[in-house]
Amino acid sequence: MLILLLMPLLCASACALTQEEVAAGAARLYRERVSEIANRYALDSDAAFLVRVDRIAKPLIARAATDYPHTAGWAWEIHTSADVDENAFCMAGGKLLVGQQFVSSQRLDDAELAMLLAHEMQHAIQQHNLKEYEEAMRIEPAWRQKPFAELEYAVDNDEALMRKLDDFNSAQELEADSEGLKLAWRTGWPPMRLAGYFRKLSRNSAKPNFDSRSHPAPARRWLAAKELAERLEKAGLVRQ
Repeated sequence: MLILLLMPLLCASACALTQEEVAAGAARLYRERVSEIANRYALDSDAAFLVRVDRIAKPLIARAATDYPHTAGWAWEIHTSADVDENAFCMAGGKLLVGQQFVSSQRLDDAELAMLLAHEMQHAIQQHNLKEYEEAMRIEPAWRQKPFAELEYAVDNDEALMRKLDDFNSAQELEADSEGLKLAWRTGWPPMRLAGYFRKLSRNSAKPNFDSRSHPAPARRWLAAKELAERLEKAGLVRQ
């Protein structure tokens, strides 16, 4: 009888993790982040920049709904931040935040901004949040018996766990690079112009040939993007 009573509790733990639970957690974290930025008067503070991001993102979202049907019903949200330390991210379920200062500092044109957005969108489309949690449970099985909220916090704050996830997260970044470039290309952007985003990352990096904790070396990302863009152009593939 005791085992039967405990089963509902276990089902609410990380061992029974679903994409729906991850998306719900992401929506909560996103609301908290957006609220914090708004309280500093840094949320969507430049109307023209928000319009620019929205204009470029909307066709990518529409194309994603065709290419990845599981995204068709998502309630996408797009916000911008004036915080100087904000780059960009897209959480599970399509919660996107773009740092205006990052875009400005990199001097991104519209194609390069499309690449940035498509890269971040692919983290959500490819369910990278869920896969990261599953990898954490694989390497540390004890997490299977703990509430999901604890794991959700740990992957971004527990240094020991984060170190174990570094290689996994780096691989996810490379996947978001390639799949994002292909998504933006299918949306209509020229592939070499998209790859220019990675060229700028490499040129503007203080350590272009060195990996960071969770990202491959900028120079390696640029080389991979350039090679993919060249293959797409050479093949003359018709966008489906």
